Amino acid sequence: MREFSRRRVLQTGVASAALSILPRAGWTQEGNGSETHGLSSFGELKYPPDFKHFEYVNPAAPKGGTLAIQIKQTLGNQNFDTFNTLNVFVLKGDGAAGMAGTFDTLMAGSGDEPDALYGLVAKSVRISDDKLTYRFTLRPEARFHDGSRLTAKDAAFSLNILKAKGHPIFTQLLTQMASAEAESDDVLRVQFTPQRSRDLHLVVAGLPILSERYWQGKDFEAATLEAPLGSGPYKVGRFEVGRFIEFDRVPDYWAKDLPVNVGQNNFDRIRYEYFRDRTVAFEAFKNGTLNFHEESTSRTWATGYDFPAVREGRVKKEEIPNTLPAPIQGWYFNTRREMFKDPRIREALGLAFDFEWTNTNIMFGSYRRTTSFFENSDMKAVGRPSSGELALLEPFRDKLPASVFGEPVMPPVSDGSGQDRQLLRRADELLRQAGCKRDGGVLKLPNGQPFVIEFLDFQPSLQPHTQPFQSNLKRLGIDARSRIVDAAQYQQRLNEYDFDITSRALVGSSTPGDSLRTVYGSQAARTQGGQNLAGIEHPAVDALIETIGWAKSRQDLNVACRALDRVLRSGHYWIPMWFKASDWLAYWDQFSRPETKPRFASGAPGTWWYDAEKAKRIGRG
Repeated sequence: MREFSRRRVLQTGVASAALSILPRAGWTQEGNGSETHGLSSFGELKYPPDFKHFEYVNPAAPKGGTLAIQIKQTLGNQNFDTFNTLNVFVLKGDGAAGMAGTFDTLMAGSGDEPDALYGLVAKSVRISDDKLTYRFTLRPEARFHDGSRLTAKDAAFSLNILKAKGHPIFTQLLTQMASAEAESDDVLRVQFTPQRSRDLHLVVAGLPILSERYWQGKDFEAATLEAPLGSGPYKVGRFEVGRFIEFDRVPDYWAKDLPVNVGQNNFDRIRYEYFRDRTVAFEAFKNGTLNFHEESTSRTWATGYDFPAVREGRVKKEEIPNTLPAPIQGWYFNTRREMFKDPRIREALGLAFDFEWTNTNIMFGSYRRTTSFFENSDMKAVGRPSSGELALLEPFRDKLPASVFGEPVMPPVSDGSGQDRQLLRRADELLRQAGCKRDGGVLKLPNGQPFVIEFLDFQPSLQPHTQPFQSNLKRLGIDARSRIVDAAQYQQRLNEYDFDITSRALVGSSTPGDSLRTVYGSQAARTQGGQNLAGIEHPAVDALIETIGWAKSRQDLNVACRALDRVLRSGHYWIPMWFKASDWLAYWDQFSRPETKPRFASGAPGTWWYDAEKAKRIGRG
């Protein structure tokens, strides 16, 4: 249940863009530095050097059983519906779920802290006074699955090849890593550029360690169904391409007794099942093919759990509060398309989506409207800009809309009718101001072409929400239609930015930093396979991302994020969807869990374990 690139890869003070090319203020020469057992964004660590295990785990949790689930978050070349390669580090192919569990990292995250990492392969790290040189001391007992020693040469090889040939996510995250080299078998020296971002050391410490010997003579950028040699708590077991993949726990895993692993990795087998249809997937949960399910469909949550196993108590259903920043979910405009370059057109289309009607009639009133790129957090912009925000925004005043300097842009609130005439009239006015013209029932773009929009997706689950929205667009004279393609074609079209509008939910982060560059930065907009789907290219956005990446305190971070939030919201790059501050979980009653939940995660199912007595009681032992 491990993830690369910090705990959340896609979560993500200077006063002007010019400062982004200068060394961080206050950094001095390398000096002797200091040594530490852990890393964080702001130097704060909850656990001391001699901690035995995280407080939210059961150190005596038994091992055994199978966890059968679906992939719920993707990274790199992974997608939700299929896989055809076990190399998840590159752009080519559709990567298999769960591969992160087969690789170790220099350090591992804590669910009790938003951004802390503690020693895994590296038992400690010495940091230079100028924060540009990190020397990781590796544990001599670290081993790959074939018994060979994991050394600093492997760690250096991994960082260098991910930067040179990895998926664009990795290459962009490592831009400010100047070098990685082995000073000895157990000392890895990583050098950063003076422009390094605040969290780059966390990115480096959280990336997978590959075997240099294994990859010699192999094409790193190729798709493959041969499992790359790893060192993590699990190994690839049985799989059928596009259908399922299993991971078997490594009984003699070299790091099983380290504090960061105690009480975790409790299942003997983790199996990921693939389904192209959510209804079929839910039926698989109902019949026990899946034994843990994180529900994401309000209709199913409200009406779908009246089946025998629930009534008999064999399947449990619960809602767990979630205090993390909400997923950044919405319909994203591809502003590389000429028809979306005018922000007035983008704003007009947003007025046609009636969230109030959709929430009441389709989602059982379960959701709240997303209004911010940092929803459900202190990083969300509210009210007029503070003096700190203004200091960051003023250098770009001539390049920003006036709305940035007032109350933050908010999505409209409709009358709930499904076709609010006042909002549609306002949308029509904006379209006309942007040069669009009606020709009978057809709206034509300023270039005279009919306004046609394709909503691209790989599954039909959002169609009940999208179709009423499209009906309102058609009232404006816009030919709005949906295109459902298979998952592989969908990912390829996203990689090539061959779409008009698509939906995406990006994981929120309590401590955004480097990863924002991969989602909103100008370079990412021009990089094939990047995550900047909207194609945002703006100097203010780039500068604010650097400011966020350099923030020296959480207060500075919040100020910079609020400023960025204002700029992004004023750009109308998306039509925000909805969120809820809780997780919907359903599971067959064959698990037990610790009494304590981690502060910044649900703990499910990563800290849970198979309970043989419970399983026997419900007839699944």
